[in-house]
Amino acid sequence: MASTSETGHAKNVANFVSLTDFVMGFGTSYNPSKTILKLPQLNALITLSQSRLSDVITKNTLYNNAVNERSIEFQTISSLSSRIFNALEVTDAAPQKIKNAKTLLRKIQGKRATPIEEKPVSSDQSAPKTISSSQRSFDLIIEHFEGLIAIIQTEPSYAPNENELKVTTLNAKLTALKLKNKAVVSAYTNVSNARIARNKTLYDENTGLTDVAAQIKKYIKSVFKATSPEFEQIKGISFKKVK
Repeated sequence: MASTSETGHAKNVANFVSLTDFVMGFGTSYNPSKTILKLPQLNALITLSQSRLSDVITKNTLYNNAVNERSIEFQTISSLSSRIFNALEVTDAAPQKIKNAKTLLRKIQGKRATPIEEKPVSSDQSAPKTISSSQRSFDLIIEHFEGLIAIIQTEPSYAPNENELKVTTLNAKLTALKLKNKAVVSAYTNVSNARIARNKTLYDENTGLTDVAAQIKKYIKSVFKATSPEFEQIKGISFKKVK
């Protein structure tokens, strides 16, 4: 389910459409001198606002999909790292090398590959307002896993028969982890920028949708008077600046 704030943005746009419909109904009686309050500009603002809302929804869905895909890619990293370490232990590797590998294994297993705030979510859930601090956990898992691979690459006696434990396979896994992680960061940047553009369109001072709506109401009140049926039609249409 979309967050309350996301719903609030859509409500503002929907109410602005209703307000503009009433304005159209006033005909030539609605004739403001201020350009931004003229009907063509109001319709253009509606089109732009709706486009901004749609862009956030699209980018938000792409972000959530990227989070889901990353979660799946990281799900087995802890058990895979244990298998790598166990395979290294039965080689002729020096004790210090095994010790170093064990340290990296502990670090990998000490980081949650699917932090609470970034579990797989449905595509209609909103991306977080700020990039999660758990991003660092994913970065560190990749760093430690890469270190573990570096150790086995330098061990001549590490030659497992299992394909999933071979160095070439593990390097492919490392590449996949990096790509999925980068995709989340990029997707978050895109949805964050889309939100900024939406908020400017809806809430910028004087030119934003909510401020324009307030000016429309004032103009109608001045033209038709506060007690007029025309003002009565639109005075209850509410707008709220959503943080």
